[in-house]
Amino acid sequence: MSNSTKLLEGSEIECQKRAIRLLDEFNIPRGLLPVDNIVEIGLVPSEGFIWLRQKKKKDHYFDQIGRSVSFAAEVTAFIEPRRMRKVTGVKAKELLLWIGVSEMLVDNSNSGNIQFKTHTGISRSFPSLGL
Repeated sequence: MSNSTKLLEGSEIECQKRAIRLLDEFNIPRGLLPVDNIVEIGLVPSEGFIWLRQKKKKDHYFDQIGRSVSFAAEVTAFIEPRRMRKVTGVKAKELLLWIGVSEMLVDNSNSGNIQFKTHTGISRSFPSLGL
């Protein structure tokens, strides 16, 4: 691990606070990632690489957009303002299939939509208020 890597592990409360600060810093809605059972969060600022480790995998149903999402015990991504790319550990249920999410983009306009892309290039947009 390089000297510039920022790592926080241990207290769930401290990890949760750091995760929320990180999402806020990059203008990403707080509800986009699970923050309630994180035991480790890391950031390599020079590359924008982040990781979140949870106690266990978490499945969540977003009522307002009618979607189930599964977060693996470890979620990784490259983060930049309003965008997370090369995401691993996140799957969304579409009909009867679990599809990996590879990118999340927060719309820069007033619409407040978030676009989710899969590894195959398929994308869907949802209102960020649904998170």
